[in-house]
Amino acid sequence: MKLAIVGTGWAGLACAVAATRDGAHVTLFESARQLGGRARRVEADGLPLDNGQHILIGAYTATLGLMRELGIAPEAVLQRQPLDLRHADGRGLRVPAGLPPPLDLAVAIATTRGWTWRDKLSLLRTAGRWRRAGFACDPAATVADLCQELAPAVQQLLVEPLCVSALNTPVHEASGSVFLRVLRDALFGEPGGADLLLPRVDLGALLPDAAATWLEAHGAALRLGRRVEALLWDGEEWQIDGDGFDRVVLATSAWEGARLAAHLAPDWAATARAMDHVPIGTVYVRHAPGLAEGPPLRALHADADQPAQFVFDLQRLRGQPGLAAFVCSACRAGREALTAQVLAQAATQLGWQGLEPVLTVVEKRATFACRPGLVRPAMVVAPGLLACGDHVEGPYPATLEGAVRSGLAAAAAALQ
Repeated sequence: MKLAIVGTGWAGLACAVAATRDGAHVTLFESARQLGGRARRVEADGLPLDNGQHILIGAYTATLGLMRELGIAPEAVLQRQPLDLRHADGRGLRVPAGLPPPLDLAVAIATTRGWTWRDKLSLLRTAGRWRRAGFACDPAATVADLCQELAPAVQQLLVEPLCVSALNTPVHEASGSVFLRVLRDALFGEPGGADLLLPRVDLGALLPDAAATWLEAHGAALRLGRRVEALLWDGEEWQIDGDGFDRVVLATSAWEGARLAAHLAPDWAATARAMDHVPIGTVYVRHAPGLAEGPPLRALHADADQPAQFVFDLQRLRGQPGLAAFVCSACRAGREALTAQVLAQAATQLGWQGLEPVLTVVEKRATFACRPGLVRPAMVVAPGLLACGDHVEGPYPATLEGAVRSGLAAAAAALQ
């Protein structure tokens, strides 16, 4: 089978590896000059950085499995640590290592600083109710609806940072059902499912570079800098820029997939085009004193004037002296305003003075808004034409794991 994959983000790469492994002749088309899509390496002042900091978790079984297949040892490129959402003042939840779920979560709740016993009991009661209900809820419910009985301190120190980091959507807008599914898999699944896996290397080295090497070694063709202008069915095969293929997988963004499929599947294209997207900003700074205690990731108090939810100490993670990255999910400010806000936030919350901005990246359509009742485009676009990506219909929000799982599913469907 001759299979064309349009797009080389993590979904497209996962699809290509699986299809090539199972015997397909794969050709990848990519408009950019590098692989990785919205999780890729960028450079500034000679430093290998990323277009946005990503956190993996222990429950990302498909992503970790793909890394191993490509010859990447996850323990060599990812720093594993228990879930830790503590702020600079020590308040917040930290899940202990070595205990099975949900005992580890119960111990974490009992030992959390900044919560009264009444706060802790409100979380235990609410979590028990979610578990008894099978982590299901009214599809129209928001995360805020689910958490009405939680104490304000629990909402501020646990629910809000978890929701914005996992769903990239504020609690009053985010889908309650998707949030519960993430909690079930991470906190109530296999031991270590909630562990944070922090990249020790740039995103290119984390997976795309190895994927390109593996694919070329196994006969796949990579056509970089080739934007697909049109996709046609001639009655016998799919035509892309004069080349014929048996099947095609659109591993593109939602809006690019809508452009290519508009004349073939107008309803599918309309669904893809209607998705609302949320920006994520990342502010890189140098001369950071670093996080001397605790993990190399720290949660921050975020509001309209202090937009960053997390800071990464890249000196401890990657050995890049004095470098730190602030992540601002669902941010609305432009680059200059965002940079100024983050510098002020770093001074106020961390006591970091004299920081020098290196690079501010704002991905305006980084993820889709994961709201209740969201209709996502299906994997099957038309006969012989499929789609994959973190935005394609599936159980997870816009995450690397969602992208990889979607790519693997599309490869299996294409080869049936």
